[in-house]
Amino acid sequence: MLAHTTKNLFRLTHACGVARLLTAATLLALCLIATVQARTSDEARWQHEAQAVTITRDDWGIAHVHGKTDADAVFGMAYAQAEDDFNRVETNYLNAMGRLAEAEGESAIWQDLRMKLFIDPVVLKALYAKSPSWLQALMNSWADGLNYYLATHPDVHPRVITHFEPWMALSFSEGSIGGDIEDVSLDRLEAFYGHNPLALARVAPPSSWQEPTGSNGIAIAPKLSADGHALLLINPHTSFFFRSELQMTSDAGLDVYGAVTWGQFFIYQGFNHHIGWMHTSTGLDAVDEFAETIVHQDGKLFYRYGQALRPVTTRTVNVPYRAKDGSMAERSFTTYATHHGPIVRALDGKWIATALMNKPMEALEQSWLRTKASDYASYMKVAELKANSSNNTIFADDKGEIAYLHPQFIPKRDDRFDYTKPVDGSDPATDWQGLLPLDAAPHLLNPPNGWIFNTNDWPYSAAGPDSPKRTDYPRYMDRAGENPRGLHATRVLTGQQDFTLPSLITAAFDSYLPAFARQIPILVADYDALPANDPLKTKLAGQIALLRHWDYRWGIASMPTSLAVFWGDILWDKVNKADTAEGLSIYDVMAEKAGAKARLAALVEASDRLEKDFGSWGVPWGEINRYQRINGDLVQPFDDAKPSIPVPFTSSRWGSLASFGAHRWPGTKRYYGTSGNSFVAVVEFGPKVRARAITAGGESGHPDSKHFNDEAERYTTGNLRTVYFWPEQLKGHTERVYRPGE
Repeated sequence: MLAHTTKNLFRLTHACGVARLLTAATLLALCLIATVQARTSDEARWQHEAQAVTITRDDWGIAHVHGKTDADAVFGMAYAQAEDDFNRVETNYLNAMGRLAEAEGESAIWQDLRMKLFIDPVVLKALYAKSPSWLQALMNSWADGLNYYLATHPDVHPRVITHFEPWMALSFSEGSIGGDIEDVSLDRLEAFYGHNPLALARVAPPSSWQEPTGSNGIAIAPKLSADGHALLLINPHTSFFFRSELQMTSDAGLDVYGAVTWGQFFIYQGFNHHIGWMHTSTGLDAVDEFAETIVHQDGKLFYRYGQALRPVTTRTVNVPYRAKDGSMAERSFTTYATHHGPIVRALDGKWIATALMNKPMEALEQSWLRTKASDYASYMKVAELKANSSNNTIFADDKGEIAYLHPQFIPKRDDRFDYTKPVDGSDPATDWQGLLPLDAAPHLLNPPNGWIFNTNDWPYSAAGPDSPKRTDYPRYMDRAGENPRGLHATRVLTGQQDFTLPSLITAAFDSYLPAFARQIPILVADYDALPANDPLKTKLAGQIALLRHWDYRWGIASMPTSLAVFWGDILWDKVNKADTAEGLSIYDVMAEKAGAKARLAALVEASDRLEKDFGSWGVPWGEINRYQRINGDLVQPFDDAKPSIPVPFTSSRWGSLASFGAHRWPGTKRYYGTSGNSFVAVVEFGPKVRARAITAGGESGHPDSKHFNDEAERYTTGNLRTVYFWPEQLKGHTERVYRPGE
């Protein structure tokens, strides 16, 4: 706007024959005038848009945003998100655009470089320009809503992004907790482009500190529900406070409720009048590595492809970063790519290129359009965009249909090759051969058993005996296999009848721990096999007695849960990871390969740690496992001396459907959670959809807000609140009604 206006002014003065008389001061004045005009024009547009939007905050602080058009609703929901936690909105886009180092310094350089290998603003601006007009309108309103928030809140100081542009929405068009790009190792990237082999020797945190990523989804068919309606469990497992909860409606027919990844303008997991959808992280192999044979010839780089040599594409990528003294600095990298994708590391003399989905416009279209689908057929029509690579989907609707969908972006490959490892990039037979049709992937629609689930496990147990058959599909359809949560879901669903919203909540919070139901009897047998004179017979007698009679269920007062989790975490970190690389699950290694000596030694260490930190090895689980939210920082601090709340459920690693990823932190003895159950909802698709939900902590990211932590106790007990989806439900539950900017 500024450059365009100034150019026109200059042409006008030149045409009048007075351009030679312009002084530097005059040009500066013209620039200032143009800037003011642009700002005034923007603010007038924002104020006009705001008049078409109403935000209703309910008594949990949740925003119910209504606009005359869909674009108006997007303007309002972007504004409302910024009200609740602008820091998280901005940070997500710093991540998405490879600009995090501009705020956080050198430590984020490699993360930014990784993003910039795949994301180019020039490309995104071109995609914006050729986007459908309806999508451009949504992106325009999204940027306007955020910019209007900043204009009306001068006390808010962005770390980097002081003005949002519409094309930026294309940089973050898929709402998963971890996108495909995170398969690229930062340490290996630094070793290659930073010429730093020491990056590969860094010590990672204990693996027991890393909560399994993903989620749970369950759909119940009408024949198994008490009222003859389909039911849906939406249970994403993410880092806490990763998503906002809100509702979007418009006079154009939009009416959708659910979880929004901070800064995006579409409901990622949720429901509308007719349908609901739950995304779980998939085990599909949609990210592949190609080992390129590099040839140096006449001072240039080539890579072998069949009988030919192709030139390696080079590109200079600049990564600005904030220096320690606060000034801005920059590192410049010469990056490389082949037709398979960017080079991200080296291995055994080869350069490794990574291929993954990069369809930002289609992904944003699909993410938005599915929120307006009205049944299974219309949802599948949207899925034909094939721009979802990382999510399985559990679906239910008011026609009584339930379904399982595999990701829609599935490259067709030659199944002779093992794509879980780098394949030979010089062999054309390893190339992707287009995308598979939707019906070529594992899928389910209304299976006879009446239920469907996914827990980030394979699809081959999603409907019990009515599941897709593993032998019908290529190997690359799944890398996850079975997991303890899948076994648990099968257990709570099999043979059950008359499901209701409350009973589905009960199933979602069932306390059984199938991993320990397998592992603990083996540990007890190890103890029983000890010679009578072995010192461990006496040292561990009490602990084994406690575990021997345990029902393998978590609970706040459960001492066996504490002992088992400490034991399991220690053994988890000590088992031979080489065995897992050979195809065994870590659970198999713990049970079959670790050996009695290691299992008993882990129990001794667990007992000693409990005694040291808590005075006894017999400690109620709720004394250890805690929820705490001290402030609104993105990286949370924890303090044993400050208030916290007991949490009964455990890490999903042990098969708990309700997930709480917790461990000790510097200076703490207690376990504090940072991930797991976040937004949880159950939905019934009757004549009028109804739902209950809960969000970790609260809707607001501001510690001085009463909605900063008002849902915490309900969260820890699984006491989901009523969702105010219909206008009449908001009566008596409304805190404030206003327009953006008021």
